[in-house]
Amino acid sequence: MEKHFIVPDVIQKLPKTVLKVTFNSGVVVDQGNELTPTLVKDEPKVEWEADPNKFYLLCKTDPDAPSRSEPKFREWQHWLVGNIPGSDVGKGEVLSEYIGAGPPKGTGLHRYVFLVYEQPSELKFDEPRLKKTSGDNRGLTSIQKLAEKYKLNDPIAANLYQAQWDDYCPILYQQLSGKN
Repeated sequence: MEKHFIVPDVIQKLPKTVLKVTFNSGVVVDQGNELTPTLVKDEPKVEWEADPNKFYLLCKTDPDAPSRSEPKFREWQHWLVGNIPGSDVGKGEVLSEYIGAGPPKGTGLHRYVFLVYEQPSELKFDEPRLKKTSGDNRGLTSIQKLAEKYKLNDPIAANLYQAQWDDYCPILYQQLSGKN
């Protein structure tokens, strides 16, 4: 993950643990491997060593919006789930519904970073709830600032993949426009 400059572009310190992220297609995220938007369009299974008596926050973010060379919308929020009991993501509070990768055509590889933070307790989040049918309020977010706001320490686990435009991207753009 260091070679992909997740520090300092997204977080200040890399966690010691690699997050296990597996898509329905059987594709596994592996510290910067290249995957297609078609392969990562559906919500993955995410696993980490968790204390069943604690709560966690999971995010997926793209620091390269609209491109790595000009990231004026850094970061673009693709998924945010808080108050996850143990590692049961399905029982967490969905703050931002999952959307797949959608790098604009001709912008090259984008990094898609998954992070997990341990929460100090169950939290009351005041972030807007984002549906997968809207791109509103997803750009110019910062997981680092969110972590500071809720007094979370450094992430405990992380992983990332890279993707560039493919034929699925226009379908995702249609979904995000709310006109599908």
